[in-house]
Amino acid sequence: MADTSDTRTPAQIEADIKRRREVLAETLDEIGVRVHPKTIVGDAKAKVAANIDHTVGRAYVQVNRAVTQARAQFVDEEGGPRLERVVPVALAVVGVVTLLALSTRRRRG
Repeated sequence: MADTSDTRTPAQIEADIKRRREVLAETLDEIGVRVHPKTIVGDAKAKVAANIDHTVGRAYVQVNRAVTQARAQFVDEEGGPRLERVVPVALAVVGVVTLLALSTRRRRG
């Protein structure tokens, strides 16, 4: 059987109780802060902001990759334009703009 006799003095017991109360009071204060509505809202906002930052970062990487790939299609290794690819795209853009301008004029007339 375990020895249940306590060899501490009353002053030591009182000091232990005082320390325990301080620890419990600190824990209760911490719990109060954690369950406070402002803390909960702040934590939720921080999580949303972190998720948005993560999503924006991933989107930036994807856009940067797409721009790099598109640039590689129209620029050679030395940085000069690849005319065999730039000219047809420019002609296509001019054609689309011309068609849009003509269709707008027909609607007005």
